[in-house]
Amino acid sequence: MNILSPSILAADFCHLEQDIKAAEAGGAKWLHIDVMDGMFVPAISFGMCVQESIRKCTDMFFDTHLMIKDPIRYTEEFARLGSNGITVHLEACEDVRKALASIRAAGCRAGLSINPKTPVESIRPYIDDFDMILLMSVEPGSGGQEYIPESTERIRQVRKMLNEAGAEKDIEVDGGVRLSNLEEIITAGANVIVAGSAIFKGDITSNAKAFMQILGR
Repeated sequence: MNILSPSILAADFCHLEQDIKAAEAGGAKWLHIDVMDGMFVPAISFGMCVQESIRKCTDMFFDTHLMIKDPIRYTEEFARLGSNGITVHLEACEDVRKALASIRAAGCRAGLSINPKTPVESIRPYIDDFDMILLMSVEPGSGGQEYIPESTERIRQVRKMLNEAGAEKDIEVDGGVRLSNLEEIITAGANVIVAGSAIFKGDITSNAKAFMQILGR
């Protein structure tokens, strides 16, 4: 199943609840929550208090993306505050398997992310430990970047790897996704799509509907 996960990093925080509900009205079932610590990535975004607040206004699946160092410190707390899935970066974990196990132990789907320069082969040892792989198609840390073209081949490689292992896992793609490259990304093997500016800039509901029309084909 193809899933749209709009990233609230691109939303207007003056009326965040309104923006979230507009994306939901457009057909989005997931909400992507980018948590940045200023250490693993240069930027600082938002933390637990934001997620706790928006959990009160929506029942959407919270797709929490921890772009932070040593994320195992916070997996249990984010789960308590409403995360349904938590994704950590391979590059940020001292013990990847232990971090993923902590997410599952907290009752959430476990996601593993890798940056554009990290070889896709690096995920192979952890296939049984994650439920979703998140491929960054831009350098993590800020929104509005252009999709790295080589990401499409990386998606193909990961889907082939998972198929060969007989592993039915989701592949999520985050960074520079637009209507213009959405079909290319899906055809390559991704089924969970993160979009920030392409959803939250302009008519949010109409933007989400346009994405869902392609995702539903």
